[in-house]
Amino acid sequence: MPLFQYKGRNQRGEAVRGHIEAVSPDAVAAQLMNSGVIPIDIASTKGQTDVFAAIRAHWAESAQITMVDLILFSRQMYTLLKAGVPIMQALRGLRDSTQNLAMAKVIISISESLDTGLDLTAAMRRHPKVFSSLYVNMIQVGETTGSLQEVFMQLATYLEREKETRDSIKTATRYPTFVVAAIFIAIFIINLFVIPTFAKVYAGFKIELPLATKILIASSNFTVAYWQMILITVISAFFALRYYVRTPEGRYRWDKVKLGIPVIGKIVYKATLGRFARALAVMMKSGVPLVQGMTTVSRAVDNDYISDRIVQMRDGIERGDSIARTAAATGMFPPLVIQMIAVGEETGSVDELMFNVSDFYEREVDYDIKNLSAAIQPILIVFLSIVVFILALGVFLPMWDLVQVARKS
Repeated sequence: MPLFQYKGRNQRGEAVRGHIEAVSPDAVAAQLMNSGVIPIDIASTKGQTDVFAAIRAHWAESAQITMVDLILFSRQMYTLLKAGVPIMQALRGLRDSTQNLAMAKVIISISESLDTGLDLTAAMRRHPKVFSSLYVNMIQVGETTGSLQEVFMQLATYLEREKETRDSIKTATRYPTFVVAAIFIAIFIINLFVIPTFAKVYAGFKIELPLATKILIASSNFTVAYWQMILITVISAFFALRYYVRTPEGRYRWDKVKLGIPVIGKIVYKATLGRFARALAVMMKSGVPLVQGMTTVSRAVDNDYISDRIVQMRDGIERGDSIARTAAATGMFPPLVIQMIAVGEETGSVDELMFNVSDFYEREVDYDIKNLSAAIQPILIVFLSIVVFILALGVFLPMWDLVQVARKS
């Protein structure tokens, strides 16, 4: 944050001065008043800021707004509005108290937009990278119905569960990714350093090498001769794949492939269904029109393949079909979800049942992640066994032949 130099008088009338880090001079004045100091002069210390303060300011300006920042913002707005604090005063308080300079700048921008006569929805819509369409649509409903504080509470709860779901998916994919990467690195090192040593030993004997050994030596010779090209190819392929996944077509195909990965795909699928159910429940409970809500939910599931199916549901609902019938037509949702939607439509409580579905799948994801190691170990053991078996055949078969030759002699 910027560093400000201040002069003032305390409650005894004594002159005081010092330095304070804050977002703006107004924030400095508020801090001084809260501490019992009446500010007389507040000035920015440009040029006097030390190297460490400059580094801190640089990092603060480049900080990203995370989901945790949005959760804190939503919960604090709910608390302040519930206490009867006017929205402009609430925003000023959050602006002065937030530790993330990027978030503070967004709050300042929202305050300035409100000063010009815009409503909160329009002010937030100016920051699409910070506030998602689901967030903005719910704020719009809250402003229209006069239930803004309840909407902020619903958003805080939704974002907290969303963060838990994303963290669960990262946890589920981190372990197998690390293990598989370690295996391939080990194979690369064995080809580069271990097998050439055995190849030199075997080269001194006049025996016919087994096919497995010839394949290993040929693979090792290729790795030793072209290891630079192999590394360049692997790194280039990684960045090319990463770029392709960020394109609309690549993201769609990757999101579809993720659902079919053994063990991991099931967890990602359940987590996405839980996200869909909770987003739909939140939108319906907030009073967002169903067609508009389905469009927003399709963007909130964070999976383009399932998002495309939700858009198909929206198109079916626009034609007059029921939610359950359109969900069944996509072939994407299990009978549990379809049945709960059908019961909810009959009883008029789709939002409550969708909350139940979301809770069910989130518990399933937590259970699957806790048992992930037990589920994935057989696959990794089989893979490792095949690798070790091939290496053992290639390394020890020539030794067996040497023993046979020695016995005959």
